[in-house]
Amino acid sequence: MATLRRHPILFTLVGVGVAGLLLVGITGLAVWRAAHTDDASRVDRADVIMVLGAAQYDGDPSPVFEGRLRHAALLFREGRSATVIVLGGAAPGDRSSEAEAGRDWLIGSEGLPEDAVVASPVGGTTLESLRAAADWMRERDLRTAFLVSDPWHNLRIKRMASDLGILAYASATWRSAARTEGTRLGGYTRETFAYLYYRVLGR
Repeated sequence: MATLRRHPILFTLVGVGVAGLLLVGITGLAVWRAAHTDDASRVDRADVIMVLGAAQYDGDPSPVFEGRLRHAALLFREGRSATVIVLGGAAPGDRSSEAEAGRDWLIGSEGLPEDAVVASPVGGTTLESLRAAADWMRERDLRTAFLVSDPWHNLRIKRMASDLGILAYASATWRSAARTEGTRLGGYTRETFAYLYYRVLGR
């Protein structure tokens, strides 16, 4: 320590490094805690159930996306909301958007009523999709939403939704991408840095 103090630049760099590691560690713990918190255990109803999009193949949801959709259908059948809104735009060359593929699947495979499921085929990022959904809710004087995604996304998507004026509750599915310890560790790690990126740069 005495050596470091004799070299103020080195001392400052070490201090910044330690602070950075602490910030990453604290954020990682927050991501983990949010992932293991299901707000549906304390909140009975919301204005909408919002499903974050994931990959789809020519109109067929990927296993990850299907897991999210199944969880949204479960919340709907439990009476948590009368409306499900599926988010997600289309990648270049796709014939269907994530939102449209998800809506079709919920109606065709889960038997949800057509008038209960809305597609919001807007956005190439989570923030863009949530912004479009927030605008849709605002036009209808809706404020609260259950957010359905993979568990490690909970902290970031709740923060984004809150920043957009949505009173958000996370209810993630562990039956999609979160089946193995390795997958979960990778998810927590990516989301730790994604959350910090969003907080610093706002995107």
